[in-house]
Amino acid sequence: MSALLNRLPHRLSQGLTAAYFTVNSWSIRRRSTAVQTTDMTRMTVKKIPALKDNFMYLVVCNETKNAAIVDPVEPDRVLQVAKESGVSLNKVLTTHHHWDHAGGNADLFKRYQADTSLGPLQIYGGNDERIDNLTNPVGQDDTLEIGNLKVRCISTPCHTTSHICYYIETPEDKVVFTGDTLFLAGCGRFFEGTPQQMYDALITKLSALPDDTKVYCGHEYALNNLRFGNTVEPDNVDTLQLLNIAKESDLEGRRAMVPSTIGQEKRTNVFMRVHEASVQKFVGKSTPLETMQALRAAKDKF
Repeated sequence: MSALLNRLPHRLSQGLTAAYFTVNSWSIRRRSTAVQTTDMTRMTVKKIPALKDNFMYLVVCNETKNAAIVDPVEPDRVLQVAKESGVSLNKVLTTHHHWDHAGGNADLFKRYQADTSLGPLQIYGGNDERIDNLTNPVGQDDTLEIGNLKVRCISTPCHTTSHICYYIETPEDKVVFTGDTLFLAGCGRFFEGTPQQMYDALITKLSALPDDTKVYCGHEYALNNLRFGNTVEPDNVDTLQLLNIAKESDLEGRRAMVPSTIGQEKRTNVFMRVHEASVQKFVGKSTPLETMQALRAAKDKF
């Protein structure tokens, strides 16, 4: 299915994807969509569930009350949370062009054009014409500000060619929004890229961030990812501990497992452990790059 969508014209594939996610989200509508908040010294992150298992994130500068939204696929919900939070929302951080992440950009942009009291809306993302209403294309190490917060862009092509992660560091706290590149105990499918690109994204770039960096990913996939990780490394006690938590949790409890941290991912995420003998042995490979490729193929069939 994914291979077919990639061959279709962008607008058609986005329409089909929108229909798919809408239908699959219908049964979830009656479940709790409670916002989970992480209060930090200089910033606040509000994790907003969307669709079936997506996350949107409202990032607030505590000093200025300026805010940005990461992947606002449900604009009504975004504006509601922003209003309730008493913040000025004027930036969108798009991780990639897929509808369940960028599908709300156009609608949100139109609302800001129609209501001038909201101010201008800047939409950031990788330099990709498939990202609707992109006003500020960004690449590796480009920076932007959310109030007094400095955001550094990390280019992580593979899941899509223009995927961007967003890293914020203050003297007290560090966070990264990883979209569909890095999940809790997993990574995105290699839809438009190569094993080398995912290796560079996970091992060269994201693994280099401080271990205490909070990882806010694009989807809640914890249980399936941890089951796969436990299959690959059954003796990894850190993975088993998290798997037991995921097994015992309902959907809201699994959502609460995000954010992870870079340090936790290095201990439990097999895609960030391709240098480990235990992971290489599972796929029968002897190099990290071969292991990355074989591991993703195994996960795709899991």
